[in-house]
Amino acid sequence: MEARLDLDGNPIRPITICMIGAGGFIGSHLCEKLMTETPHTVLAVDVYNDKIKHLMEQPAGGQPHPWVGRIQFHRLNIKNDSRLEGLIKMSDLTINLAAICTPADYNTRPLDTIYSNFIDALPVVRYCSENDKRLIHFSTCEVYGKTIGSFLPKDHPLRKEPEFYVLKEDLSPCILGPIEKQRWSYACAKQLTERLIYAEGAENGLEFTIVRPFNWIGPRMDFIPGVDGPSEGVPRVLACFSNNLLRREPLKLVDGGQSLRTFVYIKDAIEAVLLMIENPDRANGRIFNVGNPNNEVTVKQLAEIMTEVYSKVSGEPPLEVPTIDISSEEFYGEGYDDSDRRIPDMTIINRQLGWNPKTSLHDLLHSTLTYQRKTYAEAIKRMMAKPTATS
Repeated sequence: MEARLDLDGNPIRPITICMIGAGGFIGSHLCEKLMTETPHTVLAVDVYNDKIKHLMEQPAGGQPHPWVGRIQFHRLNIKNDSRLEGLIKMSDLTINLAAICTPADYNTRPLDTIYSNFIDALPVVRYCSENDKRLIHFSTCEVYGKTIGSFLPKDHPLRKEPEFYVLKEDLSPCILGPIEKQRWSYACAKQLTERLIYAEGAENGLEFTIVRPFNWIGPRMDFIPGVDGPSEGVPRVLACFSNNLLRREPLKLVDGGQSLRTFVYIKDAIEAVLLMIENPDRANGRIFNVGNPNNEVTVKQLAEIMTEVYSKVSGEPPLEVPTIDISSEEFYGEGYDDSDRRIPDMTIINRQLGWNPKTSLHDLLHSTLTYQRKTYAEAIKRMMAKPTATS
């Protein structure tokens, strides 16, 4: 592998990375990137490794992967395993991806949500601080909560001014809903973890970077209910809509699908994370939005685009009634609330790391739905063909 240089022209030395949550959606893509394009070693920490098995299994009868030995899987739960501190001590950098991050759980499992996203992060932050280890912590764009503009009358001219809805890491307030709306348990726990990390940096010199993802989507995201996840489970919007399309069911629009979201392709986002890993002087002490402000649509528009793209990918005509409306209480349960709009300001990440997203919404959906169909279509067909139990 040729010598690689950071953004300032300095050679990039190989490091050991303790990646907590390596077996998930983001972790699996990041592990692939690190194995195929860098000399770094990964201590992959998770309770499952299905999405990264292909990186550790050698081809039958062929040449071993060039990264053999550079990724080691450690099956442990960070809630109660004393081995975690040892793995952090062995590493130069810890990346914490562990989280409960499916909106359906925020109402029905608020305690688990708070413990997973705040309490379980405490030892990770403490071990990094006490052992002088750098930390890259994954937070969420949900910490911003509602935009300032959402509190103005709908016809107010200021609602169109960017400062009232574009979210900036160093300026925008975090406006969460009332306590009884337990959907905000996730955002609140993530925000408190950010504040803890920032305080450790200010008072104890912890070297940190905080990542705020804005709807990263792509292959291996979430699960398809009844296939590789619980039958009654409710994944995030992309997997929910994919599940409906694969089953030829109408896509469910929560409260009419009027919320606005931006979406960024996972492979674009992973490029940003690699820049953070390999340019610590530019990334330490920073909070980075990572999203694509050019890919903003309402959830209803997302459903329409996904229906059109899936029809081309599958060759199947769209349903006569492609979407149906459903209330948030019926879909998510009591206590649901949501942010109105999430547009990331990209000034800081562009200035510090020179990163910009590249992939259009149409292209990333085509790639993702091609993967979803290839991976799940036959399994769903077999499952739907099974006779239902009768009394």
